[in-house]
Formats: sequence, C-alpha cells, structure tokens
Amino acid sequence: MAVAKILLYYAFTPLPDPDAVRLWQRDLAASLGLRGRILISKDGLNGTLGGELGAMKRYVRTTREYPAFRHVDFKWSEGTGLDDTGASLDFPKLSVKVRDEIVSFGAPGELRVDGDGVVGGGTPLTPDALHELVADRGDDVVFFDGRNALEAAIGRFRGAVVPDVETTRDFVELLDSGAYDELKGRPVVTYCTGGIRCEVLSSLMANRGFGEVYQLDGGIVRYGERFGDDGLWEGSLYVFDGRGSVDFSDEAAVIGRCAGCGAPTNRTANCPDASCRAQFVTCASCASIACREHADAVAG
Repeated sequence: MAVAKILLYYAFTPLPDPDAVRLWQRDLAASLGLRGRILISKDGLNGTLGGELGAMKRYVRTTREYPAFRHVDFKWSEGTGLDDTGASLDFPKLSVKVRDEIVSFGAPGELRVDGDGVVGGGTPLTPDALHELVADRGDDVVFFDGRNALEAAIGRFRGAVVPDVETTRDFVELLDSGAYDELKGRPVVTYCTGGIRCEVLSSLMANRGFGEVYQLDGGIVRYGERFGDDGLWEGSLYVFDGRGSVDFSDEAAVIGRCAGCGAPTNRTANCPDASCRAQFVTCASCASIACREHADAVAG
C-alpha cells in the first residue's frame, strides 16, 4: 500500500548558480511525482514537499548527493494521502522558484552565510539543551515566537512573546522600533516551525544588540518529536499545507479561540471572500456560516 509523506527542510549555504539548482530540483521533484514548494537563493534552499514514501526517499538521496546539501536535516511527517495518480493530496502543484531570500524577512543584505550556515546567528539549542537552559535560568528565559500571530494563536511555548505580525517582513520594523529592547539583557530563545525563520531572526536580533540569543534547533517539529505534549509546548502546530495543523499527541491542548464565537478550536480557514487573503482561527460551524453568507452576498 502506498504511503503518503511530507518533508520539511532547508539549508543555508552559498549557491553560486541558484537558477541551475532550480532547474535540477524542479526536474528531480517532477520526475518523482512530488508536489510542494521549493525556494532557492544565493544563500541556500528551503522546501516542503509531499508524495509517496519511496519517491520521497529517492528525492532525499539524490539531493544529498549535491555536496552543499549533504547535511540537510529532512523532517518527515505523515501526509493526508495520495490521489489516483500517486500525487500528494496536501499540495495542489509543484512550484520551484529563485528568490532574493529563502525566507522573506525583507533584509537580504543583512544575512551572511558560509559553508557552515548563517554567520552571527543565535546559539543552537537542542530540545534537551533548551530544558537545561530553562532549569538553570528559570523565568529569566524568554521564548520569542518567530512565526506570525495566526500560527501562534493555535500553538506556542508557554509564556512566549508573540509579536503581532502578519508576515516575517514585519519583524525588522518591530525590532528597529525598539519594541523589545527590554529583552536585550535576558536569554532569548527564538523558535519557529522547522528552524529556518529563527535562524534568520536570531541573526537580526544579534545585529541589533540582543546579547544572549538562542534558536531552537530543528524548530517546533524536532521539539515535538522529542517531548510531544509533555514539555513546554502547548497546542497545535500550524503547517503550510493541506493538513492545516498537526498535533504531537492525542493529549494536545486546544488553545485557539474561534474569531466568530469564541469556542476552543485549532482550526484555521481562509477568508471566504476571494479578494481577501486573510486567515482566521475559526471553528467549523462559524467557517460554514461565513462561507454561506459570502455566497448569498455574491448571489444577491
């Protein structure tokens, strides 16, 4: 029986010819029937793909044959399923593009990358090392969410600072405004889904005088694999594919609140208006009502 899997991965490494890498990655993924999104820049690779297990393993093996990607940390999770052609149900298509940044903070000139990754970023912490830091420093430790406010609304580390941002590009303006300068004398642990955003965010914070900055190595994904819902994380993990969110156990707390009725939910949905790109935390009932109201308005 065919098994559907999803990969999340990135690599910060200098790429002298990003477009050549784009063509290779596009042809490789397409030949294996994979769907998802891959972004490439002069500073590296950032991807999330879905497909059949055997095809995904071949993709991983072939990608690691390229010297710059030999040590990429591929994070595996369960996919929703496969269609009749064997393609992932979690992604509508394959997209492989070259961008100025593989994660868009709007500060490509600040990022410095060498063969070992980001230069001048935060100190990486494994999930176990994170617990050791908290045990040693207690409430002085600040968890700083490197995702947008919607993602944090359904899951986050307990007591985390959650900036009110819609996109990663908003972080630079907030940091430059001095909004978080009071944290500069404390140990700050940045975290995000798979690790890539906090790699960049921690370097931006270090550049702005945050003296003790850490980043959760492997992101929330690796933390959840290690501790599930028995650690410092609570809620569901928002993911950028058809699943919407994932839980680390059957005991996951539901901390999101429906924007319509206030009921507990870990569900998010797009605005029913096609011209609106916003997303909301919403229960199934309120999402259905909004969609019906929008359809009635269009018909009327």
